[in-house]
Amino acid sequence: MAHDRRPWHGVVVATSLPFRRDLSVDYGAYGESVAWLAEQGVHGVAPNGSLGEYQTLTDEERDRVVRTAVAHAPEGFTVMPGVGAYGAMEAKRHAQVARDAGCQAVMCLPPNGHRAGDGAVLEHFAMVASAGLPVTAYNNPVDTRVDLRPELLAKLHAEGLIAGVKEFSGDVRRCYALRELAPGLDLVAGTDDTLLEAALAGARGWVAGYAQVFPRACLALYEAALAGDLDTALPLYRRLHPVLRWDSRTEFVQAVKLGQEMTGRPGGPCRPPRQPLAPEAEAVVRAATRALVDAGVR
Repeated sequence: MAHDRRPWHGVVVATSLPFRRDLSVDYGAYGESVAWLAEQGVHGVAPNGSLGEYQTLTDEERDRVVRTAVAHAPEGFTVMPGVGAYGAMEAKRHAQVARDAGCQAVMCLPPNGHRAGDGAVLEHFAMVASAGLPVTAYNNPVDTRVDLRPELLAKLHAEGLIAGVKEFSGDVRRCYALRELAPGLDLVAGTDDTLLEAALAGARGWVAGYAQVFPRACLALYEAALAGDLDTALPLYRRLHPVLRWDSRTEFVQAVKLGQEMTGRPGGPCRPPRQPLAPEAEAVVRAATRALVDAGVR
């Protein structure tokens, strides 16, 4: 692993969080998952993101998840927690906990308690950045109702508040706009099912969901895509796409956890209000995952 790699470069897995039957956090299983992912060759983990069901966790649980990830991360392995919160003071607190735990960076949503204006977004990121860790912005306009437009991201970067952006809008055209407006801002692919397009547009990292189900295949896809090796990347991308597209759907947490269970890894249930997959959706996820497993994809 290159020592000059920035923490948000490479394949950083947005980890799910295993719950026991009583819906308490299984920290032991989570720590084992972090260590296992490092063994598979990915570059890091991003706990307490949407896939980690951060909205359902107490502050104490979020803090312990971060410390668990750090405790199981080998040297050079990124731990970049999500610090998403309704308020800037709360988000800053999570960033301070990450700093004190030994994390290398944080991933931050805009304020999402209401449709915040540009001024509120700038203040929010300024408070999080004041904790002292590099910040990767997380643009998810559908879920947060706040759109980190390329022009706004360029301003955040120019003011030294963010170093990268996890782009989850699904609009690949934004990747090119960002390179023009903020060439020093690192683009990080955020949607699994646009990874190839984002890589060709200049992405330097991938905050990935399905990499915790098929880490070696996703790592191979990422490396080929960044190298522009379409002879390798495109067939693999097409092969994986039936599962990758679930990363952009409402039931993405349930789908990823089912994939983990099917590949012998702890997934477990989701906390309310997330419900189990509907039978029809479960059948689709099972069939797509089984086809890959049977083909030897890992």
